[in-house]
Amino acid sequence: MMDLRQITEGYSVTPQIEPADVATLAAQGVKTLICNRPDMENPPPLQAAAIQAEAEAHGIDFVFNPFQGHTLNQDNVDEQADAIAGSEGPVVAYCASGNRSTVVWAFGAAGDVPVDEIIAIGTSHGYPFDQLRPALEAAAAQNTG
Repeated sequence: MMDLRQITEGYSVTPQIEPADVATLAAQGVKTLICNRPDMENPPPLQAAAIQAEAEAHGIDFVFNPFQGHTLNQDNVDEQADAIAGSEGPVVAYCASGNRSTVVWAFGAAGDVPVDEIIAIGTSHGYPFDQLRPALEAAAAQNTG
């Protein structure tokens, strides 16, 4: 069962979903689905291609933006932010726990959303980001500079 966590009005995260979950997301009006989980972490039935096929069958845009914590880079942040900004409706992103999908949003939102608020949002959904404060402050300065 999906554990959707609403991060902003139009962006939610969830731990790994199954192809069957996509119909539920479509019924909820989701327009874009973002996978932040590399295929190597999943068996074939849960890999991006299986979820993408289901998403496309339900008229949901699918974005494959995989990374692991240590491989997160500015390209991932930009791709996530662009997918969120370009969506015609609600966006759901998923990874193993929802943490990565929240972190990549946080770096894209830094500068628009105060760092204290980003940390509070993450913490309220079970993703404590206190250790990310210096990196988020640097991202905020870069994004507004």
